[in-house]
Amino acid sequence: MQIAVFSARPYDRRFLDEANQRDASRGGFAFVYFDVALDVHTAALAQDCAAVCVFVNDRLDGPVLHALHAVGVRAVLLRCAGFNNVDLAVAKALDLFVARVPAYSPEAVAEHALALVMTLNRQTHRAYNRVREGNFMLDGLLGRTLHGRTVGIIGTGKIGLATARIFKGMGCIVLGHDPYPSAAFGGIGDRVGLDELLARADIVSLHCPLTPETHHLINDASLARMKPGAMLVNTSRGGLVDTHAVIRALKARRLGHLAIDVYEQESALFFQDLSGEIIDDEAFQRLMTFPNVMVTGHQGFFTVEALQEISAITLGNLQDFAAGRVCANAVGTG
Repeated sequence: MQIAVFSARPYDRRFLDEANQRDASRGGFAFVYFDVALDVHTAALAQDCAAVCVFVNDRLDGPVLHALHAVGVRAVLLRCAGFNNVDLAVAKALDLFVARVPAYSPEAVAEHALALVMTLNRQTHRAYNRVREGNFMLDGLLGRTLHGRTVGIIGTGKIGLATARIFKGMGCIVLGHDPYPSAAFGGIGDRVGLDELLARADIVSLHCPLTPETHHLINDASLARMKPGAMLVNTSRGGLVDTHAVIRALKARRLGHLAIDVYEQESALFFQDLSGEIIDDEAFQRLMTFPNVMVTGHQGFFTVEALQEISAITLGNLQDFAAGRVCANAVGTG
């Protein structure tokens, strides 16, 4: 069976090939790798492939799904947890198999959230640059002790729980909000309403999926309810945050720090080298001018363990599709 892998980077090839080789005793799969993202213009590359394997910024709207179906594709394998980029209604109408990787090394993303918090809080990124230039002055590098601070976790699924455990272990007071609360969170922190969390938290960390209900969850109104000087961290999905509202809060000096590993318009930027290009995204460029903002390029998942798990689960999903079995990780279409 041939599978077209879109948005394929060297590490995708490495870990998928390794997983496929381990599975060779059961026949394995033939992966065809494409560096380009999947959209209506590139869908034809999947000709003669039974499935496509895609990532977070690949487009799977109605026209793309119809184009894939027309060239013989019958399965969509997401090597990520989120599926907001898939038109599930169209996929169901076309009887496409859609499966994701619902949980992979949640500690990887949780640890990255901590790294962002620690870096901004103690200004280690600025200190690193200073020392390399022979500047050992401490002025402007004053941080706050994290122990005893209040951390609000919005979304208490597996990644949110892993993040909460880390901050609890560091001596923080942990608050959590989720419309579908996890029983496990009760042993870590206090479940509170969203307004209370925003008002009390020194650090707000987002760990919820992007849905119509959570789109621009962080906006002018919610930012106004946050504790003045608080830090906002987003390692989940860029669309949770209204970028222009955040810029206004930063300019007003109400939002103390911003750390993001995801960005609403990241598909035009992330996972590519634009160091020699002019970036014409004015909102992103404006964010980069603030000294209290830190941006990483969607690398929260990027550990050996997470990539091994993503590849293994993706292969398992493919095996279910090939065998006609019910897949536990199927999305929307069963």
